[in-house]
Amino acid sequence: MRMLVLGGGISGRGAVRLAGRLGHDVAVYDRDPEVLAELSGVHTFGGEWQSDWLDGFDLVVTSPGLPEHSAPITAALAAGLPVWGELEFAARYLTAPIIAVTGTNGKTTVTTLIADMLNASGLRATAAGNIGTALTDLVGSTPDVIVVEASSFQLRFIEEFAPNVAVLLNIAPDHLDWHQTFENYRDAKANLIKNAGPDVPLIFDIDDAEAGRVAAGSSTLAIPVSGKSRIAGGWGVDGARLVLDGLELPLDEIPVSDPAFLLDLAAAGTAALLAGADTEAVGKIIRTFEPVNHRRTVVGTWGNVTWVDDSKATNPHSALASVAAFRSVVLIAGGRNKGLDLAPIVRHPSVRMVVAIGEAAQEIIASTDQTPSRTAGSMEEAVSAAATMARPGDTVLLAPGCASFDMFDSYEHRGDVFRQVVLEMEEGE
Repeated sequence: MRMLVLGGGISGRGAVRLAGRLGHDVAVYDRDPEVLAELSGVHTFGGEWQSDWLDGFDLVVTSPGLPEHSAPITAALAAGLPVWGELEFAARYLTAPIIAVTGTNGKTTVTTLIADMLNASGLRATAAGNIGTALTDLVGSTPDVIVVEASSFQLRFIEEFAPNVAVLLNIAPDHLDWHQTFENYRDAKANLIKNAGPDVPLIFDIDDAEAGRVAAGSSTLAIPVSGKSRIAGGWGVDGARLVLDGLELPLDEIPVSDPAFLLDLAAAGTAALLAGADTEAVGKIIRTFEPVNHRRTVVGTWGNVTWVDDSKATNPHSALASVAAFRSVVLIAGGRNKGLDLAPIVRHPSVRMVVAIGEAAQEIIASTDQTPSRTAGSMEEAVSAAATMARPGDTVLLAPGCASFDMFDSYEHRGDVFRQVVLEMEEGE
């Protein structure tokens, strides 16, 4: 088989390695010649796309970096070639059962938790997919369970991919620059259960309207979970306890009280128990849970003002959940907008003042209505402005609601700079 891989990043390189092991004749296209220079032993195409490069290929495997409306993908579809994502390509050769997790927010947290719960139970579980390890690199390995973090980009181009357990956390507008419409984005997320039968458990957030609609329209074994309540046939917060199948934990034994994190714990625990985890191990992981870095991470408290890094809040849905978790917020927001409405973040009742940064700064200022606001040209300036605005009892919250790539290398880089600037400011004082 002759296979063209679109994109030479992590998933693209994983697809190349698997294709080589399978004996396929493989070539790679990437617009960036520096990316192609890192590849060896395969034919490459670089620069502006040319449709005749598709001649002679039987299959196209695409990477998340290429939007579904990009020239290489639209040309491949127009030519009648099958277009697969790396998940589809890998899953056809995997033998271990798969738990797949998707959602606009919380995917990494829940994927990590499930893998930790299974490993603590004595099973061999590996996390892969959007979390960093290419799923194709697991072909030939023998874990007991593979936990896949599946992005909308990865789910867009599947044909037969079918997880044994599916987790759908939430669906809110995001990545519209990639998908172009919310309907396209929602449909890509729903592809998680495109091939799921009635015996496949679908764990979903009952409090999220779009996730509920997908579950209601599916033929799966739908299992509702919630970080706020518990309904019949589901699991979640029941009074002062977190109740899962065979496990009840007092909320005062759980180190987080935010409903968004309690939802993550309920979803992860439910999935892990279905996959064979034992209740003692699941309870231990829940009791020792710490949010992933840059996810509402407390940098410190000085003068009764708490500084919190939620740089991972890269879309309005996530940022809105973040500001709602605090009573009085001085918000640092902005960056590269992904075609989304930022107004609900800055107009939330918890937001007392706003410091706007990045490409979306003026858009945010225009959305603040009556909320006092100002712009800042750097993270140092933003932190200084927030310190001036803050009063005792406030939380200064970095919850950008936007991508980071206008000013930083990644959301991690953005959060690291925020933390460093805050600590240097406080040490200086």
